[in-house]
Amino acid sequence: MKRDLLNILELIKLGEKLKYEMRHSWLSNGRQESVAEHTWRVSLMAMLIEPFLTEKVDSAKLLKMIIIHDLVEAEAGDIPAFDTMNDSEVKEQKVLNERKSIERIRDMLGNGLGEELYELWYEFEEKETYEAKVANALDKLEAQIQHNEADISTWLDIEHRMSFMMDKHVEFDRTLQMFKDMIEEEADMKLKEAGIDTEILKV
Repeated sequence: MKRDLLNILELIKLGEKLKYEMRHSWLSNGRQESVAEHTWRVSLMAMLIEPFLTEKVDSAKLLKMIIIHDLVEAEAGDIPAFDTMNDSEVKEQKVLNERKSIERIRDMLGNGLGEELYELWYEFEEKETYEAKVANALDKLEAQIQHNEADISTWLDIEHRMSFMMDKHVEFDRTLQMFKDMIEEEADMKLKEAGIDTEILKV
């Protein structure tokens, strides 16, 4: 028991790194966002939207999946989606680094709990179960909400187009589609207010 608790304490200390691992997202007050803050709000979103999903979801499993998914970034770091979109080499390296990290987390705990976290991480990555699809969708939607809240000057050009590329992440659930539309409308308005032609971006 003491050994298990010592291993858990070690993992909790690893999780502290997520408080200072920065994402390419900025807050409404101009401060850069940490991975931990992103994960917390994805968890909040899951709790709030769960009653409205079109299918029954295992909420405990969903929350565990969200919490464990970004833990690998404590070692592997956060690589923005736009860095892997058109660069297969960077994408492969990201996958390799994150797999090594989740294996180390599994081995750090060294028991059934470690194996559970390992399996949850891979389930999220494979995006085949309903819980994994919901977790992935909320992960992407939270990132866009945060962009919408940040000053437009913090957006990269590629992120203008990415604001309208979320359909594939929500098409499995009517509620999430509706939620995505609301978030997309906010992005559209923000871009238009900055003098950006959004019709070109939607092609």
